Amino acid sequence: MKFANLLTAALMASAASLGIAGSASAQSNEEVQVLHWWTSGGEAKALSTLKDKLQGEGVAWVDVPVAGGGGEGAMTVLRSRVTAGDPPTASQMLGFDIQDWAEQGVLANLNDVAAAGGWDAAIPEAIQKFSKYEGEWVAAPVNIHSTNWIWVNKAMFDELGLSEPKDWDGLIAALDKIKAAGKTALAHGGQPWQDATIFDSVVMTTGGPDFYQKSMIDLDPEALGSDTMKTVFERMAKLRTYVDDNFSGRDWNLATAMVINGEAGVQIMGDWAKGEFLNAGKQPGTDFLCYRFPGTQGTVTFNTDQFAMFQVGENAQDAQSKLAAAIEDPAFQVSFNTIKGSAPTRTDVSDEAFDACGKKAIADVKEAAEKGTLLGSLAHGHAARAAVKNAMYDVVTAAFNGDYTPEQATQELVTAVAGAQ
Repeated sequence: MKFANLLTAALMASAASLGIAGSASAQSNEEVQVLHWWTSGGEAKALSTLKDKLQGEGVAWVDVPVAGGGGEGAMTVLRSRVTAGDPPTASQMLGFDIQDWAEQGVLANLNDVAAAGGWDAAIPEAIQKFSKYEGEWVAAPVNIHSTNWIWVNKAMFDELGLSEPKDWDGLIAALDKIKAAGKTALAHGGQPWQDATIFDSVVMTTGGPDFYQKSMIDLDPEALGSDTMKTVFERMAKLRTYVDDNFSGRDWNLATAMVINGEAGVQIMGDWAKGEFLNAGKQPGTDFLCYRFPGTQGTVTFNTDQFAMFQVGENAQDAQSKLAAAIEDPAFQVSFNTIKGSAPTRTDVSDEAFDACGKKAIADVKEAAEKGTLLGSLAHGHAARAAVKNAMYDVVTAAFNGDYTPEQATQELVTAVAGAQ
Protein backbone atom coordinates (compact mmCIF):
# COMPACT_ATOMS: atom_id res chain seq x y z
CA MET A 1 0.00 0.00 0.00
CA LYS A 2 1.32 3.45 -0.89
CA PHE A 3 2.38 5.77 1.92
CA ALA A 4 -0.40 8.27 1.21
CA ASN A 5 -3.01 5.54 1.37
CA LEU A 6 -1.49 4.14 4.55
CA LEU A 7 -1.53 7.53 6.18
CA THR A 8 -5.09 8.23 5.07
CA ALA A 9 -6.26 4.86 6.33
CA ALA A 10 -4.57 5.38 9.67
CA LEU A 11 -5.98 8.87 10.10
CA MET A 12 -9.46 7.60 9.25
CA ALA A 13 -9.05 4.74 11.71
CA SER A 14 -7.81 7.14 14.36
CA ALA A 15 -10.68 9.52 13.76
CA ALA A 16 -13.19 6.69 13.91
CA SER A 17 -11.62 5.42 17.11
CA LEU A 18 -11.78 8.85 18.66
CA GLY A 19 -15.45 8.92 17.88
CA ILE A 20 -15.98 5.48 19.40
CA ALA A 21 -13.95 6.40 22.44
CA GLY A 22 -15.82 9.64 22.93
CA SER A 23 -18.33 8.22 25.38
CA ALA A 24 -15.60 6.58 27.41
CA SER A 25 -13.57 9.78 27.41
CA ALA A 26 -16.57 11.66 28.71
CA GLN A 27 -16.45 9.49 31.80
CA SER A 28 -12.67 9.55 32.15
CA ASN A 29 -9.97 12.18 32.36
CA GLU A 30 -7.39 9.72 31.06
CA GLU A 31 -6.87 8.04 27.71
CA VAL A 32 -4.21 6.13 25.81
CA GLN A 33 -3.71 6.17 22.06
CA VAL A 34 -2.39 2.79 20.95
CA LEU A 35 -1.06 2.13 17.45
CA HIS A 36 -0.94 -1.54 16.44
CA TRP A 37 -1.48 -4.02 13.61
CA TRP A 38 -3.54 -6.63 15.44
CA THR A 39 -6.53 -6.63 13.11
CA SER A 40 -7.23 -10.32 12.37
CA GLY A 41 -10.01 -12.05 14.30
CA GLY A 42 -7.86 -13.85 16.86
CA GLU A 43 -5.55 -10.87 17.33
CA ALA A 44 -8.37 -8.38 17.81
CA LYS A 45 -10.06 -10.65 20.34
CA ALA A 46 -6.85 -10.94 22.35
CA LEU A 47 -6.23 -7.20 22.31
CA SER A 48 -9.75 -6.53 23.58
CA THR A 49 -8.72 -8.03 26.92
CA LEU A 50 -6.23 -5.18 27.40
CA LYS A 51 -8.76 -2.58 26.32
CA ASP A 52 -11.30 -3.95 28.80
CA LYS A 53 -8.79 -4.00 31.64
CA LEU A 54 -7.82 -0.38 31.13
CA GLN A 55 -11.38 0.80 30.69
CA GLY A 56 -12.14 -0.90 33.99
CA GLU A 57 -9.48 1.33 35.52
CA GLY A 58 -11.04 4.45 34.01
CA VAL A 59 -8.60 4.80 31.12
CA ALA A 60 -10.19 5.30 27.70
CA TRP A 61 -8.63 3.37 24.84
CA VAL A 62 -8.20 5.18 21.53
CA ASP A 63 -7.55 2.54 18.89
CA VAL A 64 -5.20 3.29 15.97
CA PRO A 65 -5.10 0.04 13.95
CA VAL A 66 -3.07 -0.33 10.74
CA ALA A 67 -3.58 -3.68 9.01
CA GLY A 68 -0.61 -5.77 7.92
CA GLY A 69 0.72 -8.89 9.67
CA GLY A 70 4.38 -7.88 9.58
CA GLY A 71 3.80 -4.37 10.92
CA GLU A 72 5.47 -2.51 8.04
CA GLY A 73 2.42 -0.32 7.44
CA ALA A 74 2.10 0.54 11.13
CA MET A 75 5.74 1.63 11.27
CA THR A 76 5.20 3.92 8.26
CA VAL A 77 2.28 5.58 10.01
CA LEU A 78 4.23 5.81 13.28
CA ARG A 79 7.10 7.64 11.57
CA SER A 80 4.70 10.18 10.12
CA ARG A 81 3.08 10.83 13.49
CA VAL A 82 6.34 11.22 15.39
CA THR A 83 7.71 13.49 12.67
CA ALA A 84 4.58 15.60 12.96
CA GLY A 85 5.05 15.89 16.73
CA ASP A 86 2.00 13.74 17.47
CA PRO A 87 3.30 10.40 18.82
CA PRO A 88 0.81 7.88 20.21
CA THR A 89 0.93 6.91 23.87
CA ALA A 90 2.26 3.54 22.81
CA SER A 91 2.98 1.62 19.65
CA GLN A 92 3.23 -2.08 19.05
CA MET A 93 6.80 -2.76 18.03
CA LEU A 94 9.22 -5.58 17.35
CA GLY A 95 12.85 -6.22 18.22
CA PHE A 96 15.46 -3.80 17.01
CA ASP A 97 12.81 -1.27 15.99
CA ILE A 98 12.51 -0.49 19.72
CA GLN A 99 16.23 0.18 19.97
CA ASP A 100 16.14 2.39 16.88
CA TRP A 101 13.40 4.57 18.36
CA ALA A 102 15.12 4.66 21.75
CA GLU A 103 18.31 5.94 20.10
CA GLN A 104 16.29 8.89 18.83
CA GLY A 105 15.44 9.86 22.41
CA VAL A 106 11.67 9.73 21.96
CA LEU A 107 10.75 6.82 24.27
CA ALA A 108 9.65 7.12 27.89
CA ASN A 109 11.48 5.72 30.94
CA LEU A 110 9.46 2.90 32.52
CA ASN A 111 11.89 1.98 35.32
CA ASP A 112 9.52 2.90 38.15
CA VAL A 113 6.69 0.83 36.69
CA ALA A 114 9.08 -2.05 36.04
CA ALA A 115 10.43 -2.00 39.59
CA ALA A 116 6.93 -2.01 41.06
CA GLY A 117 5.96 -4.96 38.86
CA GLY A 118 9.10 -7.03 39.33
CA TRP A 119 9.87 -7.11 35.61
CA ASP A 120 13.61 -7.75 35.97
CA ALA A 121 13.15 -11.03 37.81
CA ALA A 122 10.20 -12.33 35.78
CA ILE A 123 11.10 -11.52 32.17
CA PRO A 124 13.86 -13.54 30.42
CA GLU A 125 17.07 -11.70 29.64
CA ALA A 126 16.73 -12.54 25.94
CA ILE A 127 13.53 -10.48 25.93
CA GLN A 128 14.93 -7.67 28.09
CA LYS A 129 17.60 -7.13 25.44
CA PHE A 130 14.91 -5.49 23.33
CA SER A 131 12.77 -3.95 26.09
CA LYS A 132 15.63 -1.93 27.59
CA TYR A 133 17.89 0.76 26.21
CA GLU A 134 21.05 1.68 28.11
CA GLY A 135 19.66 -0.02 31.20
CA GLU A 136 16.28 1.71 31.13
CA TRP A 137 12.97 -0.01 30.41
CA VAL A 138 11.36 1.69 27.42
CA ALA A 139 8.86 -0.97 26.33
CA ALA A 140 6.51 -3.47 27.93
CA PRO A 141 6.65 -6.93 26.32
CA VAL A 142 3.24 -8.51 25.89
CA ASN A 143 4.12 -12.06 24.97
CA ILE A 144 6.71 -14.49 23.71
CA HIS A 145 5.79 -15.87 20.33
CA SER A 146 7.90 -18.64 18.93
CA THR A 147 8.20 -19.04 15.19
CA ASN A 148 9.45 -22.62 14.85
CA TRP A 149 6.06 -24.37 14.83
CA ILE A 150 4.07 -26.40 12.36
CA TRP A 151 0.25 -26.45 12.50
CA VAL A 152 -1.54 -29.56 11.31
CA ASN A 153 -5.08 -30.44 10.26
CA LYS A 154 -5.68 -33.44 12.52
CA ALA A 155 -8.45 -35.02 10.43
CA MET A 156 -6.17 -35.06 7.39
CA PHE A 157 -3.28 -36.56 9.34
CA ASP A 158 -5.61 -39.20 10.79
CA GLU A 159 -7.07 -40.03 7.38
CA LEU A 160 -3.60 -40.48 5.88
CA GLY A 161 -2.18 -42.34 8.88
CA LEU A 162 0.38 -39.63 9.64
CA SER A 163 2.00 -38.91 13.00
CA GLU A 164 4.25 -36.14 14.27
CA PRO A 165 7.31 -35.78 12.01
CA LYS A 166 10.42 -35.76 14.17
CA ASP A 167 13.02 -34.61 11.64
CA TRP A 168 13.41 -33.13 8.17
CA ASP A 169 12.99 -36.46 6.39
CA GLY A 170 9.85 -37.16 8.40
CA LEU A 171 8.39 -33.78 7.41
CA ILE A 172 9.07 -34.39 3.72
CA ALA A 173 7.53 -37.85 3.91
CA ALA A 174 4.36 -36.37 5.46
CA LEU A 175 4.14 -33.58 2.88
CA ASP A 176 4.65 -36.10 0.07
CA LYS A 177 1.77 -38.22 1.33
CA ILE A 178 -0.57 -35.21 1.58
CA LYS A 179 0.38 -34.06 -1.91
CA ALA A 180 -0.16 -37.55 -3.31
CA ALA A 181 -3.68 -37.48 -1.82
CA GLY A 182 -4.49 -34.47 -4.00
CA LYS A 183 -4.41 -31.88 -1.23
CA THR A 184 -2.27 -28.78 -0.80
CA ALA A 185 0.47 -30.03 1.49
CA LEU A 186 1.84 -26.69 2.69
CA ALA A 187 -0.37 -23.64 3.26
CA HIS A 188 1.70 -20.52 2.69
CA GLY A 189 1.36 -16.86 1.91
CA GLY A 190 3.89 -15.44 -0.54
CA GLN A 191 5.04 -12.41 1.43
CA PRO A 192 8.70 -11.82 2.34
CA TRP A 193 8.19 -12.06 6.09
CA GLN A 194 6.32 -15.36 5.67
CA ASP A 195 9.08 -16.77 3.46
CA ALA A 196 11.57 -15.70 6.13
CA THR A 197 9.48 -17.35 8.85
CA ILE A 198 9.96 -20.68 7.11
CA PHE A 199 13.64 -19.84 6.61
CA ASP A 200 14.09 -19.39 10.41
CA SER A 201 13.04 -22.97 11.03
CA VAL A 202 14.92 -24.47 8.11
CA VAL A 203 18.15 -22.79 9.25
CA MET A 204 17.62 -24.11 12.77
CA THR A 205 16.80 -27.69 11.80
CA THR A 206 19.62 -27.83 9.24
CA GLY A 207 22.46 -26.35 11.28
CA GLY A 208 21.27 -26.37 14.89
CA PRO A 209 21.32 -23.51 17.42
CA ASP A 210 25.06 -22.79 17.14
CA PHE A 211 24.80 -22.39 13.37
CA TYR A 212 21.68 -20.26 13.76
CA GLN A 213 23.51 -18.01 16.22
CA LYS A 214 26.54 -17.64 13.94
CA SER A 215 24.61 -17.04 10.72
CA MET A 216 21.44 -15.19 11.72
CA ILE A 217 22.59 -13.23 14.78
CA ASP A 218 26.39 -12.93 14.55
CA LEU A 219 26.16 -12.63 10.74
CA ASP A 220 29.39 -14.56 10.37
CA PRO A 221 30.37 -14.56 6.65
CA GLU A 222 31.72 -18.09 6.79
CA ALA A 223 28.46 -19.42 8.19
CA LEU A 224 26.40 -17.40 5.73
CA GLY A 225 28.40 -18.73 2.79
CA SER A 226 28.77 -22.31 4.04
CA ASP A 227 27.69 -25.63 2.58
CA THR A 228 25.19 -25.80 5.43
CA MET A 229 23.52 -22.63 4.15
CA LYS A 230 23.46 -24.10 0.65
CA THR A 231 21.57 -27.07 2.10
CA VAL A 232 19.15 -24.61 3.73
CA PHE A 233 18.33 -23.11 0.33
CA GLU A 234 17.99 -26.57 -1.21
CA ARG A 235 15.44 -27.39 1.47
CA MET A 236 13.59 -24.12 0.90
CA ALA A 237 13.33 -25.02 -2.78
CA LYS A 238 11.94 -28.42 -1.80
CA LEU A 239 9.26 -26.84 0.39
CA ARG A 240 8.24 -24.60 -2.51
CA THR A 241 7.07 -27.71 -4.38
CA TYR A 242 4.34 -28.29 -1.79
CA VAL A 243 2.74 -24.83 -2.05
CA ASP A 244 -0.34 -24.16 -4.20
CA ASP A 245 -0.18 -21.93 -7.28
CA ASN A 246 -2.19 -19.09 -5.70
CA PHE A 247 0.09 -18.43 -2.73
CA SER A 248 1.56 -15.13 -3.94
CA GLY A 249 0.48 -12.21 -1.76
CA ARG A 250 -1.77 -14.32 0.46
CA ASP A 251 -2.08 -13.06 4.04
CA TRP A 252 -0.89 -15.42 6.75
CA ASN A 253 -4.31 -15.84 8.37
CA LEU A 254 -5.81 -16.93 5.04
CA ALA A 255 -3.13 -19.62 4.85
CA THR A 256 -4.11 -20.67 8.37
CA ALA A 257 -7.73 -20.83 7.22
CA MET A 258 -6.69 -23.34 4.56
CA VAL A 259 -5.53 -25.70 7.31
CA ILE A 260 -8.59 -24.95 9.44
CA ASN A 261 -10.92 -25.75 6.52
CA GLY A 262 -9.12 -28.91 5.45
CA GLU A 263 -7.84 -27.41 2.20
CA ALA A 264 -4.22 -27.88 3.28
CA GLY A 265 -2.42 -30.17 5.68
CA VAL A 266 0.35 -28.11 7.27
CA GLN A 267 1.33 -24.49 7.89
CA ILE A 268 4.76 -23.35 9.07
CA MET A 269 3.98 -20.27 11.13
CA GLY A 270 4.48 -18.64 14.50
CA ASP A 271 2.12 -19.47 17.32
CA TRP A 272 -0.16 -16.53 16.58
CA ALA A 273 -1.71 -19.01 14.12
CA LYS A 274 -3.26 -20.78 17.11
CA GLY A 275 -5.38 -17.71 17.77
CA GLU A 276 -7.02 -18.20 14.38
CA PHE A 277 -7.80 -21.84 15.12
CA LEU A 278 -9.33 -20.92 18.46
CA ASN A 279 -11.28 -18.03 16.97
CA ALA A 280 -12.75 -20.52 14.48
CA GLY A 281 -13.92 -22.72 17.36
CA LYS A 282 -11.24 -25.37 16.85
CA GLN A 283 -9.52 -27.20 19.70
CA PRO A 284 -5.93 -28.48 19.95
CA GLY A 285 -5.68 -32.25 19.96
CA THR A 286 -9.18 -32.55 18.51
CA ASP A 287 -9.19 -30.41 15.38
CA PHE A 288 -5.57 -29.35 15.00
CA LEU A 289 -2.11 -30.32 16.21
CA CYS A 290 0.87 -28.16 17.16
CA TYR A 291 4.41 -29.46 16.76
CA ARG A 292 7.81 -27.88 16.96
CA PHE A 293 9.29 -27.65 13.49
CA PRO A 294 10.85 -31.09 13.07
CA GLY A 295 14.39 -31.18 14.38
CA THR A 296 14.18 -27.99 16.47
CA GLN A 297 12.85 -29.27 19.81
CA GLY A 298 14.80 -27.70 22.68
CA THR A 299 15.28 -24.42 20.84
CA VAL A 300 12.93 -21.49 20.38
CA THR A 301 13.21 -18.79 17.75
CA PHE A 302 11.22 -16.00 19.31
CA ASN A 303 9.35 -12.88 18.43
CA THR A 304 8.04 -10.74 21.25
CA ASP A 305 5.36 -8.15 20.66
CA GLN A 306 6.01 -5.12 22.80
CA PHE A 307 4.40 -1.77 23.38
CA ALA A 308 7.05 0.92 23.23
CA MET A 309 6.01 3.95 25.24
CA PHE A 310 6.59 7.39 23.75
CA GLN A 311 7.35 10.53 25.69
CA VAL A 312 4.05 12.24 26.39
CA GLY A 313 2.96 15.31 28.30
CA GLU A 314 2.76 15.23 32.08
CA ASN A 315 -1.03 14.99 32.00
CA ALA A 316 -0.81 11.74 30.02
CA GLN A 317 1.93 10.01 32.00
CA ASP A 318 -0.35 8.46 34.62
CA ALA A 319 -2.49 6.77 31.95
CA GLN A 320 0.66 5.59 30.19
CA SER A 321 1.99 4.07 33.42
CA LYS A 322 -1.32 2.28 33.94
CA LEU A 323 -1.06 0.86 30.42
CA ALA A 324 2.49 -0.40 31.02
CA ALA A 325 1.56 -1.91 34.40
CA ALA A 326 -1.54 -3.57 32.95
CA ILE A 327 0.49 -5.26 30.22
CA GLU A 328 2.74 -7.02 32.77
CA ASP A 329 -0.04 -7.86 35.21
CA PRO A 330 -0.02 -11.68 35.56
CA ALA A 331 -3.80 -11.92 35.19
CA PHE A 332 -3.67 -10.01 31.92
CA GLN A 333 -0.74 -12.11 30.74
CA VAL A 334 -2.94 -15.18 31.15
CA SER A 335 -6.10 -13.73 29.62
CA PHE A 336 -4.26 -12.28 26.62
CA ASN A 337 -1.93 -15.14 25.79
CA THR A 338 -4.51 -17.89 26.16
CA ILE A 339 -6.34 -16.18 23.29
CA LYS A 340 -3.37 -14.97 21.25
CA GLY A 341 -1.61 -18.34 21.15
CA SER A 342 1.66 -17.10 22.62
CA ALA A 343 3.47 -17.76 25.88
CA PRO A 344 3.40 -15.15 28.66
CA THR A 345 6.38 -12.82 28.75
CA ARG A 346 6.64 -13.47 32.49
CA THR A 347 8.07 -16.84 33.50
CA ASP A 348 6.28 -16.66 36.87
CA VAL A 349 2.83 -17.03 35.30
CA SER A 350 1.03 -20.34 35.86
CA ASP A 351 0.22 -22.51 32.83
CA GLU A 352 -2.96 -23.85 34.47
CA ALA A 353 -5.36 -21.92 32.20
CA PHE A 354 -3.52 -22.79 28.99
CA ASP A 355 -4.40 -25.53 26.53
CA ALA A 356 -1.99 -28.27 25.46
CA CYS A 357 -0.26 -26.08 22.87
CA GLY A 358 0.05 -23.24 25.38
CA LYS A 359 1.51 -25.48 28.05
CA LYS A 360 4.05 -26.76 25.53
CA ALA A 361 4.94 -23.21 24.51
CA ILE A 362 5.54 -22.16 28.13
CA ALA A 363 7.63 -25.24 28.89
CA ASP A 364 9.66 -24.84 25.70
CA VAL A 365 10.41 -21.17 26.42
CA LYS A 366 11.60 -21.99 29.95
CA GLU A 367 13.77 -24.83 28.67
CA ALA A 368 15.31 -22.67 25.95
CA ALA A 369 15.90 -19.74 28.34
CA GLU A 370 17.76 -22.04 30.73
CA LYS A 371 19.83 -23.65 27.94
CA GLY A 372 20.66 -20.40 26.18
CA THR A 373 18.76 -21.48 23.07
CA LEU A 374 16.06 -18.80 23.25
CA LEU A 375 17.18 -17.07 20.05
CA GLY A 376 15.72 -14.11 18.21
CA SER A 377 13.81 -14.72 14.99
CA LEU A 378 15.36 -13.23 11.88
CA ALA A 379 11.98 -13.05 10.17
CA HIS A 380 10.50 -10.95 12.95
CA GLY A 381 13.26 -8.47 13.64
CA HIS A 382 14.90 -10.12 16.63
CA ALA A 383 18.10 -11.47 15.07
CA ALA A 384 19.40 -8.55 13.00
CA ARG A 385 18.54 -4.91 12.48
CA ALA A 386 16.08 -3.86 9.82
CA ALA A 387 18.56 -3.12 7.02
CA VAL A 388 20.14 -6.57 7.30
CA LYS A 389 16.80 -8.29 7.82
CA ASN A 390 15.33 -6.68 4.71
CA ALA A 391 18.41 -7.55 2.64
CA MET A 392 18.06 -11.17 3.73
CA TYR A 393 14.33 -11.07 2.97
CA ASP A 394 15.14 -10.17 -0.63
CA VAL A 395 17.48 -13.12 -1.08
CA VAL A 396 15.22 -15.62 0.68
CA THR A 397 12.13 -14.62 -1.31
CA ALA A 398 14.00 -14.60 -4.61
CA ALA A 399 15.39 -18.04 -3.89
CA PHE A 400 12.00 -19.38 -2.79
CA ASN A 401 10.49 -18.16 -6.06
CA GLY A 402 13.21 -19.83 -8.11
CA ASP A 403 15.15 -16.72 -9.13
CA TYR A 404 18.37 -18.13 -7.64
CA THR A 405 19.82 -21.60 -7.47
CA PRO A 406 20.83 -22.67 -3.95
CA GLU A 407 24.45 -21.93 -4.84
CA GLN A 408 23.59 -18.46 -6.12
CA ALA A 409 21.35 -17.74 -3.12
CA THR A 410 24.15 -18.61 -0.71
CA GLN A 411 26.54 -16.24 -2.48
CA GLU A 412 23.90 -13.51 -2.69
CA LEU A 413 23.17 -13.85 1.03
CA VAL A 414 26.81 -13.13 1.93
CA THR A 415 26.89 -10.13 -0.43
CA ALA A 416 23.54 -8.76 0.74
CA VAL A 417 24.41 -8.93 4.43
CA ALA A 418 27.82 -7.32 3.89
CA GLY A 419 26.21 -4.50 1.93
CA ALA A 420 23.55 -3.85 4.55
CA GLN A 421 25.83 -3.68 7.58
